[in-house]
Amino acid sequence: MSDLSIDYYDTHGQAFFDGSVSADMSPAQTRFLAHVPAGGEILEGGCGSGRDALAFAQAGYAVTAFDGSERMVALATEHTGLPVVHLRFEDVAWRDRFNGIWTSASLLHVARADLPAVLARLAAALKPGGVWMLSFKLGETERLFGGRRFTDMTEPMLARAVEGAGLELVELWTDADVRPGRAEEYWVAAIARRPADKRP
Repeated sequence: MSDLSIDYYDTHGQAFFDGSVSADMSPAQTRFLAHVPAGGEILEGGCGSGRDALAFAQAGYAVTAFDGSERMVALATEHTGLPVVHLRFEDVAWRDRFNGIWTSASLLHVARADLPAVLARLAAALKPGGVWMLSFKLGETERLFGGRRFTDMTEPMLARAVEGAGLELVELWTDADVRPGRAEEYWVAAIARRPADKRP
């Protein structure tokens, strides 16, 4: 995640929390959890308010959450009661650990040139057969807006990024923003799977 975007969340964390914590992400969560074994381990990267991490924990999953912004870590820890980790995507070092990874509207702050390395780190954190949900604002550009860096994606661009990380595409879709007053904004999302290890 760019330093610019981290600075934004450190400065405007409470306003972002207030505007996102109640967003209804249950349709995407349901799609994702359909591929995660009951009680499995889930990693949420760029957890923001902790909204989704809390939903997964309440559903009985073992959740590890992290964010690059110290302010968001504090807010998410208070909201969820989970020990949220202060960590940037570039520093993820887990290997073969998680049944699922959830990165909703968070990887979009990683520069396009840095995405392949970040995606590879996260893919390595999945167990073989594990699944990963990732979403980006719909578009083709890389831009600065409102104090943050955004890397947009189309469905074909996201499919190529997922496959470039050695993952199998499971689902790919475009949805309107679920936050009030944002229905004119669209997101592209994917669920991808790390291939199961081949046995001799």
